Amino acid sequence: MQVRVLFFGMLKDFAGHSSETVTLSEPARLSDVLRYCEEKMPRLKAMSGSIAMSINQEYARPESELKAGDEVALLPPVSGGSQSAVDAPPRRARYSDIVRERVDTASLLEAIKHPEDGAAVVFEGVVRNNTRGRRTLFLDYEAYEEMALKQMDGLAEQALSQFKVRDVRLVHRLGRLQIGETSVAVIVASAHRGPAFEACRWLIDTLKKTVPIWKKEHFEDGAVWADGEPFPDSIAPGGSSHTARPASK
Repeated sequence: MQVRVLFFGMLKDFAGHSSETVTLSEPARLSDVLRYCEEKMPRLKAMSGSIAMSINQEYARPESELKAGDEVALLPPVSGGSQSAVDAPPRRARYSDIVRERVDTASLLEAIKHPEDGAAVVFEGVVRNNTRGRRTLFLDYEAYEEMALKQMDGLAEQALSQFKVRDVRLVHRLGRLQIGETSVAVIVASAHRGPAFEACRWLIDTLKKTVPIWKKEHFEDGAVWADGEPFPDSIAPGGSSHTARPASK
């Protein structure tokens, strides 16, 4: 049977392409895909313990069974000129969005506020001009977009239930970002400031660990994919036969 395999971030660089069709003997499991990729990309084996995998845009464990036509993605630890708005994906999520134009946080804040709110907390992730002493020129962001939107919506729904806030908006920008530009905005509206602060902090921290978005940092002397956050224990590493290693920080 055949499945489609997607590569993101540094794994795309290892593979030399963003996707390929893989033929597997039946029955096949997710671990078989990883084994196949390790044989083709020796550098992948050294970091497979920190890779997560998904089937049809849902995180899955290595022992998960595959069906013909499944879409499998290999996901490295996520990190925490651009196209116009016309080129953005047509789907608009209920609580979240992925854009390629400037993030207008002021408009997002104005749109979310209601008369019953006593607090509206905003977090903006902004491109800084250096990383560990190296001068940053610009960043490139990419994502597994369909899965990222599902994950962001899921986080919003969990925050609404867990922190009892009224509304949430999550917006992440992709493409090339210059110094000082906003890469991600998280806005939480609530009757009281305590839950709003707590929900906002939880949302950005969890987004950075679980949502499949990656950034490539461009410096004066080269470019590298940013070291990602280790995946939570609930997201299986990319292979049951490997010892899980957190990503370097």
